[in-house]
Amino acid sequence: MKAISVSGAGEETGHAHPRHPHAAGHEDEEAGLLSSNGNAAAAATGGHGAPPTGAAGATATIEPRAGAPSPKPSLLSAPTIGGVPTVLVAGMCYCAASGSMVLLNKHALNPKSFGFTAPNALLAFQCTLAVALVKLCEALGYVKPQPFRRELVRVWFPVNLIFVAMVGSSFYALQHVGVAMVTVWKNLSNVVTAACDVLIYGKRYTAAVWATLALMLVSAGVGAYTDLSFTWSGYGWQIVNCGATSAYALYLRSVMDRVAEHTTDRRRMDEFSMVLYNNALSVPPVLVLMLAFGEHRGLLDQPALRNPAFAAVACLGGLIGFGISFSALWFLSQTTATIYSLVGALNKIPVAIVGIVLFHEASSPQNLASIFIGLGAGILFVYAKAKGR
Repeated sequence: MKAISVSGAGEETGHAHPRHPHAAGHEDEEAGLLSSNGNAAAAATGGHGAPPTGAAGATATIEPRAGAPSPKPSLLSAPTIGGVPTVLVAGMCYCAASGSMVLLNKHALNPKSFGFTAPNALLAFQCTLAVALVKLCEALGYVKPQPFRRELVRVWFPVNLIFVAMVGSSFYALQHVGVAMVTVWKNLSNVVTAACDVLIYGKRYTAAVWATLALMLVSAGVGAYTDLSFTWSGYGWQIVNCGATSAYALYLRSVMDRVAEHTTDRRRMDEFSMVLYNNALSVPPVLVLMLAFGEHRGLLDQPALRNPAFAAVACLGGLIGFGISFSALWFLSQTTATIYSLVGALNKIPVAIVGIVLFHEASSPQNLASIFIGLGAGILFVYAKAKGR
């Protein structure tokens, strides 16, 4: 089986998903994390990694670089599948994977669902699962990640520590904050990243971009103020997540060229190598966090661990988080960077609605209005940014 080459795709992290793959993946979560693992992606929205990718419905998002060559995996190049355009099938798979990643992690971490109180333990499990899945795909010839090298680990480990902070904080936020508000607040990482772009890199944005960012900021503030389930701990973790997501995007951008000096082909690390490195190197820091938060005490006595439904949710979340890596790359290979980002922003709307209904999240007309204004601002942000290029 021919290995999928992903060099050049998603080389520059943006403000909204790849959704990069998390420990097992979370959006923008949701894309944000492609290099991380679906969780990040979803962490941002929720997840681990590359992002697409993350684990918590923590998705940073990967914003493809304008003009970057799109990967064209030979197995996915058919113009139609069962009479349905391939780009439509790819987009639906991407939306389903990133959206369900957030919802599954919320279900696993929701105190009202299983009562599981060890988010770091769940993160460690999903990181380990992601590593196993990457190695399995490598053995089958689907991908060819970078081998572990001391120099590469030394350069990458600081990125990994930020990654752990991003995905871990998204897990804690999902414990106490509703899916809809997590999604809205995740947009604030765009504000932080844009401000740092201006201050650090001297980048310029149009007035329309700043207007949409201001709308995101106002809607997030009003949403938190009108949140009937508001907790300082939940929103505190969400603030940490926004900062970590922006730091991940900004630092990853600066370190990618240095990483290329130590790869076997002297090119930037591809997304699946990021998944492997992020998740493998995350396990030790996450184990330290488990000790620091006291999760090791009584972990094996948690009733959720004896609940088959919890095991199914945890495993399925990890599998889907990992699958975000493939679905995001597939979709990106079939469409443009702008459409990819726009679909990711639009996908947040049904995810927010399903989260409110599925988890019976208490709300009010004012809170609902702020949620949809914030999500709408995210869509306008993608449009304004694309138009301003």
